[in-house]
Amino acid sequence: MFKSLFQKKQKTTTEHVLAPINGQIADMEQVPDPTFAQKMLGDGLAVIPSDGTVSSPIDGEIVQLFPTKHAVGIRGKSGMELLIHIGLETVSMNGEGFTAHVRQGQKVKAGDPLINVDLEQVKNKAAHTITPVVITNMDAVASIEKRTVTDAVRGETVMMEVKMKA
Repeated sequence: MFKSLFQKKQKTTTEHVLAPINGQIADMEQVPDPTFAQKMLGDGLAVIPSDGTVSSPIDGEIVQLFPTKHAVGIRGKSGMELLIHIGLETVSMNGEGFTAHVRQGQKVKAGDPLINVDLEQVKNKAAHTITPVVITNMDAVASIEKRTVTDAVRGETVMMEVKMKA
């Protein structure tokens, strides 16, 4: 009894992850790639895009921009680390069809443009256009509430509410 009275409550910080691209939200298990579907890199949601503008889903800092511009890593103010991976097997496109608007170390706000992608090129040259949004530091996550909406509006639709451990 006394122990529970004196235990400190674990503090959490909440981040809202906005849709980075317009389209249909899908569960991670629906991504046709085992690395994402089996959550080997972390948990999250994916978007089947309807256009090619990718924006920041959170306020934070660009911690990695892949040379092929097919993926970008962002660290939020809470310490949450997100990977946005545009399409599947798009690394083989060697940056063709991708235009980056950010650089590593740059601060971004939710809704800021990150990358433009030619979806037709991705459809023709890669495995799929589906875009996983993955929390890569799950050990720092207290909980994730995934929203059940299906239509995502870039920079507006809250896809996930993530509580980070203090």
